[in-house]
Amino acid sequence: WYNSNGYWNDAPQGPRGALDNIIARNKEMAWLQKIGVKGLKIDFWGGDKQMTMQLYEEILYDANRYGLQLIFHGCTLPRGWERMYPNFASAEAVRASENLSFGQYANDIEAVNGSLHPFIRNTVASMDFGGSALNKFYNRNNNRGNRRVTSDVYALATSILFQSPIQHIAIAPNNLTDAPAWAIEFLKEIPTTWDDIKYIDGYPGKYAIMARRHGDKWYIMGVNASDQAYQATLTLDMFPQGATVRMYSDDAELNGSVKSVKMKKKNQIKVTIPKNGGLVICE
Repeated sequence: WYNSNGYWNDAPQGPRGALDNIIARNKEMAWLQKIGVKGLKIDFWGGDKQMTMQLYEEILYDANRYGLQLIFHGCTLPRGWERMYPNFASAEAVRASENLSFGQYANDIEAVNGSLHPFIRNTVASMDFGGSALNKFYNRNNNRGNRRVTSDVYALATSILFQSPIQHIAIAPNNLTDAPAWAIEFLKEIPTTWDDIKYIDGYPGKYAIMARRHGDKWYIMGVNASDQAYQATLTLDMFPQGATVRMYSDDAELNGSVKSVKMKKKNQIKVTIPKNGGLVICE
């Protein structure tokens, strides 16, 4: 984790003054390469002025020479950097998961934002949302502070719905005993790169249902921010006829579960997603 700026930045977090000029930057990156570091998350970007935009590309260029992948944090919207630099991994450029710890209101509208990001921010480039969380409260003891209002299945769904080739799953030590085992196991297996994507249903700010393919395996995921439960019969022709799939879903009280479901004729399956809930279907 690095501060992008030099002495003029009033953000106290460091290292500072290591990436803002070419001499210090190359010295630092040569050392990072020598000790085996594979990537950096670079924070505290100073707006969209020309010198800052130039610094983004200078850091990307130099880091590529040292085999360092980059994630930008506290940054502007990416401008085609995925195509320009092979070492650009992801960028925040969104009110990401850390915002949930700043105020309860962010949690109250989390599902609304979750149904917006796939249609708006994530269409531009990889989005470093900061990973899914299974804590009920946003503090290390899981007993006070801002309360998560979305379900565990919602957390699983967004781990696929929000695309980033590097995921930062926010697992706390207590989750080893207080989180559902099926949720932990799912988060262990999710891919981070994808070969195909399909839009199934959605309306920005209300709900989003999409599918992603990694190799020959499809994942269907959805979230719902509407006051009414999302109910539909989905036709999932990406699965073999009559396939048995795993379905992670919520009841009306946002209690999640996983069960095996055999696809019906024409590969149709009925689904229900309550408000602030989620859905995942996979083989």
